[in-house]
Amino acid sequence: MIENTILSGLLHNEDYMRRVIPFLSEEYFGDLSEKILYKAITSYISDYNGVPTKEALRISIEEKSNISDEQYKTIVETIDSLEYDNNTDLEWIVDKTEQFCQDKAIYNAVRESILVLDGQHKDLDKGSIPDLLSKALGVSFDQAIGHDFLEDSDGRFDFYRTKEDKIGFDLEMFNTITKGGLSRKSLSIALAGTGVGKTLFMTHCASANLMDGKNVLYITMEMAEEKISERIDANLMNVTIDTLKDMPKDVFDKKINRVKGKTTGKLIVKEYPTASAGSAHFRHLFNELKLKKNFVPDIVYIDYLNICTSSRMKAGANVNSYTLIKAIAEELRGLAVEFNVPILSATQTTRTGYSSSDLNLEDTSESFGLPATADFMFGLISTEELEGLGQLMIKQLKNRWGDTNTLKRFIIGIDRSKMKLFDAEDSAQNLVNDGSTTSSNSNSTPRLNTSNQSDTNNITSFRSKGKRPDFGGLK
Repeated sequence: MIENTILSGLLHNEDYMRRVIPFLSEEYFGDLSEKILYKAITSYISDYNGVPTKEALRISIEEKSNISDEQYKTIVETIDSLEYDNNTDLEWIVDKTEQFCQDKAIYNAVRESILVLDGQHKDLDKGSIPDLLSKALGVSFDQAIGHDFLEDSDGRFDFYRTKEDKIGFDLEMFNTITKGGLSRKSLSIALAGTGVGKTLFMTHCASANLMDGKNVLYITMEMAEEKISERIDANLMNVTIDTLKDMPKDVFDKKINRVKGKTTGKLIVKEYPTASAGSAHFRHLFNELKLKKNFVPDIVYIDYLNICTSSRMKAGANVNSYTLIKAIAEELRGLAVEFNVPILSATQTTRTGYSSSDLNLEDTSESFGLPATADFMFGLISTEELEGLGQLMIKQLKNRWGDTNTLKRFIIGIDRSKMKLFDAEDSAQNLVNDGSTTSSNSNSTPRLNTSNQSDTNNITSFRSKGKRPDFGGLK
């Protein structure tokens, strides 16, 4: 049996042991005696960083008080039978062990899925089944042993000069702080209170991505597909939402055809009921879109994170909000890595953040685990003064691609009637103070700190390169 071969290898061949031990699991051994023996071997390896002798194993097993005399006899007989042929090809046995792990992982995943389907699993629901199977199918031995810092310097030199494939914004300041846009395999989060503009921000960016020739997937769980599409129509046609309702069919068709003629990208809007879908459902959607429509997204918007479900936790399970939201964020980021796309979502502020003219990471509703997981996080801030000026304040909260103290706050323009955002004039930046220590509970809008020369230089140097192309305005 392969199980005996694996146990023999762990006991007699240290090279084999160190290659396979990170990938083996107790759950792969079906027989109880084999499980106990495997645990004894791995416990010794963990404690003494080497393979145990047969005598050490016998003593370890003898000291266990939770096994019967019959089990002890069986385990000792198994230990005595573990012989190893030193002529055995190492690569062959490693390959066989990998195949064993893959087969057992799939078998266990199928068995666990059956329990879920029968309603007998205490922690998982049906939405977790695709995730269980996907993880099992992904089991493999990673033979890479890391990056040799000194020897691999040429590769690093080339990497530093290779332009990263990013999904850009049509907003200059966002491109500046992200160094060209959102990286693939990343999770970005917009933080804002109710009604500030989370959905407006995402629909605007989705529209700009579409007109930039990108394939865009927009997942909504807060609004109907039709309402999201309505916002995108208003943005792309450069008309108010009210105008859409009265627009003649021929005019509407003409404007849509003009949009089609300006892009090679596609936009898919998919609606799920609130709190009914999570990463497992989204993974299935990605695969279905590729199979049925030959559609592979370049960027994904999820509106919004807090009303997703976790594939690792059963619906209605008694878990705190920190654990739940952090789990959802981790699963979405894992999805971004798996499908090589940036994912942009949003989250609510706490109650104190609703009326605040400033936001910080601690204003994240329900879980501080979310900022810990996100690659890029920013706040959307609106006050009466800003609304009156048709402006929205952006504050960097976390940025793995740049320094959050550079352009910490900045202003963008907003046209809520047309669901559009735009670059504000340089003079508008006089409203913000990037060096401010304003309390998050303050009701006053931060003012310009003229000593913050680095931000002024950044703004000026970027704008001197010329205005961005206009993707949106269709007259």
